Amino acid sequence: MSIDIPSISLTNIGPLITLSVAGLLLLLVDAFSIKGVKKGHFHQIALTAVLIALVQTVWLWDRQGADFSRMIYVDNFSFYFYVVFLIGTGISVALSIRYMEEYHKSCGEYYALMLFAAVGMMLLAAGGNLVTIFLGVEVLSIPIYILSGMFREEAKSNEAALKYLLLGGFSSAFLLFGMAMLYGGTGTMYLADLAKVIKSGGMNPLTYLGLGLLVVGFGFKVSLVPFHMWTPDVYEGAPTSITAFMSVGTKAAAFAAFLRVFMEVFPSVRMDWDMLLWVVAVATMTIGNVTALAQTNIKRMLAYSSIAHAGYILVGLVAGNQLGGIGILYYLLAYTLMNLGAFGVVILVSRKKDSCLNIYDYSGVGFQYPGMALLMSVFMFSLVGMPPTAGFIGKFYIFSAAVEAGYIWLVIIGVLNSLISVYYYLRIIVIMYMYPAEADLGPVPLNATMTTTLVFSAIAVLAIGIFPNSIYNLALSSVKILGI
Repeated sequence: MSIDIPSISLTNIGPLITLSVAGLLLLLVDAFSIKGVKKGHFHQIALTAVLIALVQTVWLWDRQGADFSRMIYVDNFSFYFYVVFLIGTGISVALSIRYMEEYHKSCGEYYALMLFAAVGMMLLAAGGNLVTIFLGVEVLSIPIYILSGMFREEAKSNEAALKYLLLGGFSSAFLLFGMAMLYGGTGTMYLADLAKVIKSGGMNPLTYLGLGLLVVGFGFKVSLVPFHMWTPDVYEGAPTSITAFMSVGTKAAAFAAFLRVFMEVFPSVRMDWDMLLWVVAVATMTIGNVTALAQTNIKRMLAYSSIAHAGYILVGLVAGNQLGGIGILYYLLAYTLMNLGAFGVVILVSRKKDSCLNIYDYSGVGFQYPGMALLMSVFMFSLVGMPPTAGFIGKFYIFSAAVEAGYIWLVIIGVLNSLISVYYYLRIIVIMYMYPAEADLGPVPLNATMTTTLVFSAIAVLAIGIFPNSIYNLALSSVKILGI
């Protein structure tokens, strides 16, 4: 009896291995460190691992195919998202340094869990089989559940973790049942084989049910209406550095899987799902923006803003053309940079125990800390979608794709929602520069790493907004893999 062992190349998952090994190393170093000795080098190990993984990803660029018995895709689509995840993780680690110092914590498991979550994101983007995608969802979600409740002495942190765990479990169940229905209706769990079966035999009741459950499952992960109710409470209660990390990482990873599954498996039955997503996109944009208007807590405002941005991104998926795919990839990179930058300024202003999270705590910041206010202004302008920022180019690509596909009313609604968002984003800028300071914020304990990170994010937001061609070309070579 012979056993066929499939040929595999560990190089193809080099970035995942690097982050996994670094995460385990962090746990071991923390566990075996002498009690009472200051532990302050965990972030350096995490940042080094992220940098090495980024180099490995660049080296892998332009490889094509699948590995591990077709369970993992090796292509530019995956590698583009690897870069987005690694940039997001690196910035989040850098933002966490001062935040953890404020809480007098230096936990190896904190940074290890961030790296493990990044591995889950990569599995979601590269999954060639529904099992791999579900594995990615769980590897991403479980560390985020723990990180949300990392500060056990904080009631809001415990509440956020419990809500996220319960609702995240429900969303995973919907996703798993959807995958089971697809397997029952087609007899396979490989994305390429699913596409062939559906194209040749059409849809049946089980595959329709599976499609609907997938929309629900992914909708929870990216905070689409009506599956968004967990977002503001979890964002508010979780540590701010983790809120920043989950706001970009979870969204980008879920959209990566969303885009690959729907454009690879269901293109032949697009009319069966695009109108559903049209309605969801409109509801998500509108409810996110309108509810954000009433928020005075800046983390809740950014939470509802995150919901609205999910609606904008969904417009590109509804368009379903090449420019729509490019727009989604570009927008997710831009959103990663501008949203993490905004949360970085929130961390600086909020102080210990997140005591200054009201938007009016930003009164007079423009005069007390002009540099910090300038950075926040850049991020707010980009989130609005004003030129010459990356946010403007991202919306331009997505709305242009929708016009090209004939969804004129969807674009009109999207533009009107962008106008609504002008109020609550620019309100922060008005408060910083036109309201007198209610109290002296005192010295802001900046460090070189955090300053460099925020300046890098702001420059990147402007650079890829003024010169978008390089990112456009990378996104183009990535979406071609999906056949759009």
